[in-house]
Amino acid sequence: MKNIKFPSAQSILLIIAALVTLLTWFIPAGKYDMLIYNKTEHLFIQTSTAETKKLPATQGTLDALAIKIPLEKFTNGDIYKAINIPNTYKKLEAKPQGVLEFIKSPIKGIIAAADIIFLVLIIGGLIGIINSTGAFDAGIASLASLLKGNEFLLIILVTVLVAAGGTTFGFAEETIAFYPILIPVFLAAKYDALVGVACIFAGSSIGTMCSTINPFSTIIASDSAGINWTTGLVGRILMLLACLTISIAYIMRYAKRVQRDPTTSIIYEQQQQIAALFGNTSTETVTFTTRLRLALFVFAMCFAIMIFGVVFLDWWFVEMTATFLVGAIVIGVITQIKESDFVDTFVKGAGDLLGVALIIGIARGITVIMADGLISDTMLYYASNVTSGMNKGLFASAMTGIYALLSFFIPSSSGMAVLTMPIMSPLADTVGVGREIVVNAYQYGMGLFYLINPTGLILASLAIVKVGFNKWLKFIMPLFIILVVFTLIVMTVSAYL
Repeated sequence: MKNIKFPSAQSILLIIAALVTLLTWFIPAGKYDMLIYNKTEHLFIQTSTAETKKLPATQGTLDALAIKIPLEKFTNGDIYKAINIPNTYKKLEAKPQGVLEFIKSPIKGIIAAADIIFLVLIIGGLIGIINSTGAFDAGIASLASLLKGNEFLLIILVTVLVAAGGTTFGFAEETIAFYPILIPVFLAAKYDALVGVACIFAGSSIGTMCSTINPFSTIIASDSAGINWTTGLVGRILMLLACLTISIAYIMRYAKRVQRDPTTSIIYEQQQQIAALFGNTSTETVTFTTRLRLALFVFAMCFAIMIFGVVFLDWWFVEMTATFLVGAIVIGVITQIKESDFVDTFVKGAGDLLGVALIIGIARGITVIMADGLISDTMLYYASNVTSGMNKGLFASAMTGIYALLSFFIPSSSGMAVLTMPIMSPLADTVGVGREIVVNAYQYGMGLFYLINPTGLILASLAIVKVGFNKWLKFIMPLFIILVVFTLIVMTVSAYL
């Protein structure tokens, strides 16, 4: 039994894809009618399996379809994805997916996720270039020396900053870029790689879970529920502070134990392998040259420009990817890397993250199987019927659990909001609670399960540091259980306030 290894991330996802393929043979096929705004013609398009209708873009049209969303949310571009229309679910002829569809799903997923995959590969190339200059090793050694005796500040700072990004603009996929940068810093501080992953990934998860002004979850979900996004904002801010405090305390407790006795690390047997993977993690002083300092400055500015562009300039994957590509070229010029060496190093760096890119594509392929098998809307339909007749407290907790379950199949926060909120939010009216309870259940349910959701980003994140999913589960499950219990108590109490 000792020789049996836990499956790789790619294998785990392929197993899940096979199980989802099997589900398409047993779960009834069905679909809601969908509504999307056409900017060019200034009208709504209602699509169903039978026909497509063009409708006037007026609030009266939305009211007639029982969609309580202000018209301007469509016309100004806040809601740009198709949304499900309440009370339009229809059972359809089954479309079970077979072996051929299963085989094609990773390829379809890779094509569908091409934007984030290219971002990951270009970041890999940039990391390869900066590592080859020696600038990164020098910077890590200098930072580790500065933090000596106060390494705990690193945990607090990284977790809080990443969570701030998550709660404000949905800092999630972008965190992929930070693992190769920050993990060596944690290793140099005598922590293990799990501490670094926890600060980045858990920080992002808690931030997005307790989103405050995040347009990709809070605002779009509130709009889709027909309420102002500020409704329930104070409660979400308090929830953010509480969950962050719990998470940081948990991470610091584990980190201090590892720092005192490295053999207590869950990944102790991988220590040398991971240290070799991330190069120099020693605390020896390395003298910077002017070129190396300038290269590191350009490297850091790539991330600052990326964040600024996403927040203020509506950038997305194409612009972010271009930023990192330009940054790699500029660093190559500054450090006078030969053209042939630059190309070889860049390609090798991109190749190092190819496994991560494949994980992202395979995970996206699972949602392709569900969509092609017409079972996504069926699961939503039956989930919406589960809460019938519940009291307020049980409704709030049950809705949180339902969204956690649905997030396995619909890991996109904005996609989940527009597809489910028009269906789920009216259920709050029948129970006698505010619709913000459903919005919170959506956020908290997705955010909690995101910590362990294999169809999310955790497997891709772990692949960067070569840590197995089983090791992550061993580390995170106590914190996960604490947060689940705390969240359900908060949701139950808030339903009666």
